[in-house]
Amino acid sequence: MPPKAKDDQASFKALKKALATDTLGQLYVFHGEEAYLRDFYLGEIREKLLPDDTAEFNLHTLDGKQFDPKKLQALVDCLPMMSSRTLVLVSDYDLFSGDKEALCSVLEDLPEYICLIFIYDLIAYKSDARTKLAALLKEKGCVVPFQRQRQGDLLDWIARRFRALDHDIDTEDATYLIFLCGDLMHTLASEIEKIGAYATQRRVTRAEIDAVATPQINAVVFQMTDAIAVGQFDKATAVLGDLLHMQESPIKLLAVLGKQLRQLYSARLAFERGKNASYLMQLWGMRSAYPAEKLMQSARRFSLPWCRRAVTLAAQTDLAMKSTGADGKELLITLLMALSTAIQKTPA
Repeated sequence: MPPKAKDDQASFKALKKALATDTLGQLYVFHGEEAYLRDFYLGEIREKLLPDDTAEFNLHTLDGKQFDPKKLQALVDCLPMMSSRTLVLVSDYDLFSGDKEALCSVLEDLPEYICLIFIYDLIAYKSDARTKLAALLKEKGCVVPFQRQRQGDLLDWIARRFRALDHDIDTEDATYLIFLCGDLMHTLASEIEKIGAYATQRRVTRAEIDAVATPQINAVVFQMTDAIAVGQFDKATAVLGDLLHMQESPIKLLAVLGKQLRQLYSARLAFERGKNASYLMQLWGMRSAYPAEKLMQSARRFSLPWCRRAVTLAAQTDLAMKSTGADGKELLITLLMALSTAIQKTPA
């Protein structure tokens, strides 16, 4: 694992330890795409620092659009009332784009009672290691990325969520749920609630997942290519029609389909050379073995010439969609027909 990932994991562990031992620091930066996990730990911090309904006096917030170092200094200077700490939350302010010198002067001398957290939600966190501010954050603060969770941790969490709803789910179906709906906990939490309300027995079934879960676009496109593989062209067309009816933009659909076809091509090449799903996971940076295994299974149904031809057709369609005035929906339908024709004409 790259060193950066180790550092990221270390800061996350440090935050959990600080919460467990009542040693929360004075300065944090929270960022990353796993908003559910970030909000959970913000709740834990708030409960830890602001007990007995003292938030009204000791919780201060500042939106990034209205941010000013002087406003921040005023909030930092607010003494706690009926509590030993105050909590200041600054949302969506790009630390490295404004008056960094003025900001450093505030952060250099934070009082012991303060817990200041910069939260990145709608904007991305981009550090500049060359600046004094970056060195100050490293010295006095803790930058915590909330990353997508590893599959093992996610499977345990899914099982706990279902148990809280008086249901069980086996590992294979939980893995399928991640493939179908994605691995972001916020999305999965709502899907689990729906499935739990719909399920009639203690153990959740695959049929119940398919009945109410909302699949991510990648999973739907996978269904489309699988339908092509077994000659179910009507089903493939119906899937595309459903996606277009849901107002998904043709350029987005083509991007997902193009990536899927490139992955299939690489899976077929891996199959030809005796490689396994682990190789494919490493090649595409996949967090889960499930999609890699499904790709390897699908690759066995397609010939190498078809995979090569499919990637070429997708690239040609992408060029046409971006450089001509042709209708995107019509181009996608034409591509699907060309893929279906190609599989009929290409020898296995």
